[in-house]
Amino acid sequence: MTTLSTLNKFKKAGTKFTCLTCYDSMFARMMEKAEIDTILIGDSLGMVVQGHDSTLPVTVNDMAYHTANIARSNKHALILADLPFMSYVTLPEAVANSRTLMQAGAHVIKIEGGSELCELVTTLAQAGTPTCVHLGLTPQSVNVFGGYKIQGRGDEAADKLLADAKAVVAAGAALLVLECVPAVLAKAVTDAVAVPVIGIGAGADTDGQVLVMHDMLGMAHGRVPRFIHDFLTDDRNSAHSIEGAFALYQQSVREGSFPTEQHQFS
Repeated sequence: MTTLSTLNKFKKAGTKFTCLTCYDSMFARMMEKAEIDTILIGDSLGMVVQGHDSTLPVTVNDMAYHTANIARSNKHALILADLPFMSYVTLPEAVANSRTLMQAGAHVIKIEGGSELCELVTTLAQAGTPTCVHLGLTPQSVNVFGGYKIQGRGDEAADKLLADAKAVVAAGAALLVLECVPAVLAKAVTDAVAVPVIGIGAGADTDGQVLVMHDMLGMAHGRVPRFIHDFLTDDRNSAHSIEGAFALYQQSVREGSFPTEQHQFS
């Protein structure tokens, strides 16, 4: 069973690890066979499962339902679960909603933001609830950003992101996610903090990589982000199967052949 201790050992040893989003039992079992290290029940389910155009309509009950689906079937991966939009604005509701997801089977609660989350991170850590703080392009803030845009470009923005990362780790965050930030900045953050850092569109120097399952199976619609790779139709997927795609992703991240320069931003 992968635990936070496992991921910390991976970081110290320089061993890359994998994360994929997952929303139901069948895919969780296939990810287990492929030995995917961590599973994220992402609020991305609002778009890929529910058909919304953003993650914003997802509720805590939605997240708890899908978290329980994974927890019943997963015996290998560390389970991360998103607290959805506006579910952690106040400390009391954040604590209550974190309890709901942990009781549904999550091992780590993922939240989006920066240093403003420090009090919540500390409170949850003291209550035995590890957090993963998502920095960079945070989809729940899409209306603030004015779209899905690269974050952390320029000295001022980069300095702020690095400071936010250090602050939340000092407050007790167990993991970080960096999304759509320049690869140089992602490396600086990864080197600066003691906890494992998971990247998506953040280059190859983070400790782990995460992709939305549907994207890495070639089911992305519209403009495909540059950090996506279709592992299902990859010639190296000799089984030509979904399980084979998961195994190839695991192998590619572990050996360092994914992501490449073409998947990152400068």
